Amino acid sequence: MTAGAMALDARARLSRGTSGEAIYTMVEALVAARHTGGGTLIDVGCGTGTMAARLADRFDRCIGVDAVRYEGLPEAVEFVAHDLDAPRLPLDTGLGAVVSAVETIEHLENPWAFVRELARVAAPGGWVVITTPNQLSVLSKMTLVLKNGFNAFQAASYPAHRTALLEVDLRRLVADAGLGAAAVGYSGEGRWPLTGRHYPRALGRWWPRGCSDNVAIAARKPDGGR
Repeated sequence: MTAGAMALDARARLSRGTSGEAIYTMVEALVAARHTGGGTLIDVGCGTGTMAARLADRFDRCIGVDAVRYEGLPEAVEFVAHDLDAPRLPLDTGLGAVVSAVETIEHLENPWAFVRELARVAAPGGWVVITTPNQLSVLSKMTLVLKNGFNAFQAASYPAHRTALLEVDLRRLVADAGLGAAAVGYSGEGRWPLTGRHYPRALGRWWPRGCSDNVAIAARKPDGGR
């Protein structure tokens, strides 16, 4: 293994290939509201395959793409090894009925190029779903004021977390990639500032933008899109 490959492997494994339950639930809800079933799921940044496993019943085929193959990835997931900072995903254009990137984009150097690739591999009429830490939460805003950096982008999170994106950035990313019908969702779960305690779920439902640690956007590729 080359030095560059070793560095990529080490940085990829900092994430441990998993996300939180609230994030998976958020993505499930977004997909369920938009995809009636069948076709191919492409999970980019698939990690241990938890998201793909939870969505598998809705699709005929599941493809997982990541820099490394994590232990526990289900055998049913067709794994494709790929450096997600590389310019082009090794997948055919228009393949995915749903293309997901769960807690992946913040790890990358060029989110604009990445989202264009997600859009390229989505099928006409298919959906792209992206999640990332929510910089507009009360916790993240307070951390920015007190520590001069967003909560998920403190020194302890580097070099795994590289690119902080706001909700407006997500909207611009999908629009610039030619995607439409964009809808934003929130995890509804977040941590009180300066504590290890989480907000009551009712508060997260009432004020999701301020009380959610994670945000998602779902956007559709036009039927005539390439």
